[in-house]
Amino acid sequence: MTSLYSPRGAADIAQLVADYPLAWLVSRDFHASPLPLIAETDDSGAVVALFGHCSRRNPLVADFTADPRGLILFNGPAGYVPTNLLSKPDWAPTWNYAVLRFTVDIEFVEGETSDAIERLVEKLEDGAWSTASLGGRYETMLDQIIAFRAHVRSAEHSFKLGQDESPQGFGEIVAGHADRTLVEWMEGQART
Repeated sequence: MTSLYSPRGAADIAQLVADYPLAWLVSRDFHASPLPLIAETDDSGAVVALFGHCSRRNPLVADFTADPRGLILFNGPAGYVPTNLLSKPDWAPTWNYAVLRFTVDIEFVEGETSDAIERLVEKLEDGAWSTASLGGRYETMLDQIIAFRAHVRSAEHSFKLGQDESPQGFGEIVAGHADRTLVEWMEGQART
């Protein structure tokens, strides 16, 4: 369903995951862990799965083995918008933010554990470090980790980034807000 706070398209959702990969993975038993995840997309760019890994000792492993349904929550750019940014005296302060909520089914993919780690290291380290520097310790670590793929069953999103502001108010927020990353996301979501 499209709303005022819907992202412009699938690419914006994938970009939020890429820029803010640390998400809360929550089981039906309410165990939760923050874990970095990588979006897997279909040909249209829609996120169809989230790929990651965790410790085998994490309570989520037992939870998702018993019941694969879970929830993944991403927090993207966010910031308080104070009244002093706007010239309108009857304007009230607010928060701008972009968030994602995925209902997922978790599939443990033990044979892809090394790939999960390597893909994450490649993304986050950008060639500055590799698992090869761990030597023999890497194989020992792999025995304690398991990869998973979170298959997306449904997605909800809210990119509340100033779309409900007047053109003048939006311009004043963009010009004066200290969080320039938030401002970039606001400008990117601006409807024309």
